Amino acid sequence: MTASDRPAESATRPGLSSVLEKSLLEELLLDEAPGPRDGCRVLVTGWFSFLDGEVTAGDALAQRAVAAALERLKVPHDTAWSPVFAPGALTLDDARPGDYSHLLFVCGPLHGEQIAALHQRYASCRRVAVGVSVVVRDSPAAGGFHRVLERDGPDGGTLPDLSAAAPPMVPTPVVGIALTHGQGEYGERRLHDSVAGTVLPWLAGKDCARIDADTRLAHDDWRHCRTTDQYLSLLGRLDLMVTDRLHGLVLALRAGVPAMAVDPVRGGAKVTAQAHLLRWPAVLSGESVSPELLDRWWDWCRSPAGASAARRRRARMLGGDTAAHPPRP
Repeated sequence: MTASDRPAESATRPGLSSVLEKSLLEELLLDEAPGPRDGCRVLVTGWFSFLDGEVTAGDALAQRAVAAALERLKVPHDTAWSPVFAPGALTLDDARPGDYSHLLFVCGPLHGEQIAALHQRYASCRRVAVGVSVVVRDSPAAGGFHRVLERDGPDGGTLPDLSAAAPPMVPTPVVGIALTHGQGEYGERRLHDSVAGTVLPWLAGKDCARIDADTRLAHDDWRHCRTTDQYLSLLGRLDLMVTDRLHGLVLALRAGVPAMAVDPVRGGAKVTAQAHLLRWPAVLSGESVSPELLDRWWDWCRSPAGASAARRRRARMLGGDTAAHPPRP
């Protein structure tokens, strides 16, 4: 029976992770044997493996789902990553074909010269594609696999997208970012570029979901909120705000969200003044901002003490009338 001949999984069947583990990996890689074959070692690849390929959240979650299933099946495996996306990780150049019995290509469309080149480099391996989109079945990219179980193709699909089977992970904080590169009125006192040059690379290294929370409103740009209510709703869903703007600080605290503020003006200006008036401690000067200081205030803002302090500022700002201004969900 071919992959496309198999009946669709019903809602009463086991979850996708079980389907992936038993119906796909045991059958395709282990030939329904109860345990891994002697000498079996799998190289997991995908568009996330190519030097100039892109890595989407769906690709990475599909890889995680497959890797977890291989772990449960006790199948030795490695994953090849793009050196651009994961510097220092195993790459396709490092993964010698003779070290693997199987190549597994996960997620994305089976199309293009990069996938066709995998068939040439790993000609000695059994090559299987799982959870992929088949555009043209007899193309060099798709036709080079020994077995294809597609999520969609000319004949339909055999399984849901594998990203849904990824193991659950601990949620990361959602962090709003509101920085300005303007404020020319401060002239030579401006430190905006150097502040951004410190804050943004530091943020890129933090384990968090980053969201542009620019305070600027616009009626014709979907990337910006159009109304103040929309913006306050956005703030209410954050865990933390990082900003060098006065209203980034004030409105985050109004929403009960801890704010890490950096004053981008030499000697201090309106950000520092507002932080002092609100008795908010997490404010750094543009002259002294550093990754070490940012880490220190990050830890405080993410602590119960920081969260409680932000809620107290919110209560003071609203004069106790918090019923008319619902707190963040």
